[in-house]
Amino acid sequence: MQKGDIILIPFPFTDLSGNTNRPALVLVNGEMDLTLAFISTQMKWKEETDIILTPSDLNGLKKESLIRLSKIATIDKALTLGLLGKIDNQIMKQINNNLIKLFQLNE
Repeated sequence: MQKGDIILIPFPFTDLSGNTNRPALVLVNGEMDLTLAFISTQMKWKEETDIILTPSDLNGLKKESLIRLSKIATIDKALTLGLLGKIDNQIMKQINNNLIKLFQLNE
């Protein structure tokens, strides 16, 4: 796996009461863990730093979705259920710029 891959994983609820299998974007591929951004079809939750993805053969998504950059988790690689697809370089540049905004790294 590498940065930009879209995988299926059991993503934790924010209150840690459980999890659900959902797509996620790989942001960091560590030695044992992956840092991921949550992907959702709930378009009404769109925040300024979220990225809209339209389904394509490249990304493997079935519905228009949001990459929720403010919903990030680090999980063990062993929890990966499969590779769905990947995002293109143009969207990756947009994600990198939005992460800089989100974490206020440009100040």
